[in-house]
Amino acid sequence: MENMEIYKNQDLVLKVNHNVDPDVFDLNKYEPFLDVLCRRREYQRQSIREVVLFLLGGNYSNLKVLAEENYHQNEVLKEKYPKDRDFYKTLQLQNKLACSVDLATGTGKSYVMYGVAQILLAEGAVDRVLVLCPSLTIEDGLTDKFDEMASDKVLKDSLPENAIYKNPRIINANQTVEKGDICIENIHAVYKKTNSAIEDSFKGQGEKTLVLNDEAHHVYSPDGKDFKQWMRFLLDDSFGFKYIVGFSGTCYTDNEYFTDVIYRYSLKQAIEDKHIKDVEYVVENQSDTLKEDTKFQEIYQIHKENKRLYNKIKPLTIYVTKNKKECE
Repeated sequence: MENMEIYKNQDLVLKVNHNVDPDVFDLNKYEPFLDVLCRRREYQRQSIREVVLFLLGGNYSNLKVLAEENYHQNEVLKEKYPKDRDFYKTLQLQNKLACSVDLATGTGKSYVMYGVAQILLAEGAVDRVLVLCPSLTIEDGLTDKFDEMASDKVLKDSLPENAIYKNPRIINANQTVEKGDICIENIHAVYKKTNSAIEDSFKGQGEKTLVLNDEAHHVYSPDGKDFKQWMRFLLDDSFGFKYIVGFSGTCYTDNEYFTDVIYRYSLKQAIEDKHIKDVEYVVENQSDTLKEDTKFQEIYQIHKENKRLYNKIKPLTIYVTKNKKECE
């Protein structure tokens, strides 16, 4: 632990230049859309702004340009990486317009992902979106949320009248992905290539495709060594993907914070802002004389009541035991 340097993650976040020519990209025309989508969740609005300004603002041709700009302006980066080439080597997608967004679990990453996708489609910067996630469960959850947002008439009407694509079809890769579609798929289906339209729909289409990676900590390998399959797919020249954005609440490879994060909203901040509730311990004041089964039944009743009261979300109860045998 001797001589170990400690850095705040916020100090490592890359800053995006907001000085953008409105003739190149006018973000202001999407403020009504962001009002409806994000409501009072300002952090969602701000994260969407950062991403679309980076992707569409015309100031950056790829991630490395953004990294170079920040390295020369950020003393913390210079201290952590005394040689600039060591910093640039950590950027596994440096030749792409690629970045990561660090949003605490429970803060609504799906809203941000949808917002970014819809703005790039509306601008005509891309004509299709591929959303990748690590499991079927997450795929199903994202599909439900995207379906809900895509069918929201108020949200759709808030887009500029001249939007190129404002009626995205939400599908998965068991059917051909057409222009204006948002395809949500788990990455394992991409590897297997069985009954998947990924190759037919996206090969050679990377310049006009936005790729969104959910739970992006599954994408990266430590120090850029032994690229994971997910990363290999993103770098595959036969697809030629240009726009790539990762989302995670744990932006780490081993203990190293991602070096391509352009927006961070931490769990601590989310709790302080009351967007996430702190954990409620429901057995702290109970007598130790209560039998274990009685405690369990009481906790279970509270859980059922939470399901009734908060029927639009999934209440989570964690029951902690001293060992695996007790758990079973």
